Amino acid sequence: MLTLIRCKGDDPAFIALTQALDRDLGARYGEKMGFFGRYNRSANIETALVARLDGEPAGCGCFKPFSDGTVEIKRVFVPAGLRGQGIARAILGELESWARELGNWEAVLETGELQHEAIRLYEAAGYARTPNYGPYANVKESICYRKML
Repeated sequence: MLTLIRCKGDDPAFIALTQALDRDLGARYGEKMGFFGRYNRSANIETALVARLDGEPAGCGCFKPFSDGTVEIKRVFVPAGLRGQGIARAILGELESWARELGNWEAVLETGELQHEAIRLYEAAGYARTPNYGPYANVKESICYRKML
């Protein structure tokens, strides 16, 4: 059974999952993670989420304020052995619902060109590519998306 638990960025399961995400990204992007890593800090996040499958941590995600009415989705991750079960889609849907509950009407996010499963997830969930924003503006490895909630 899949359960989605709202928490903060200091939740131990959330921290463990984001550490696994960082290892995954490090294997994909190598030294480039020195750049990306500084934008992935989530310890002070108030709006984090942990997915549990049969009680065990199975994925995570969070969002933070981006601009008036817009949040930035961050740190969506499901370990490789658990992918393909709809966990990431459930996490993304819950993050979007939570953001709407807080009065937001739009979400943006950034992913990397080597994260094919993430690209498929976001496009299937209705996110549209948008020009790279903020620190990703001139980063060729970055792909940015936007969606009205």
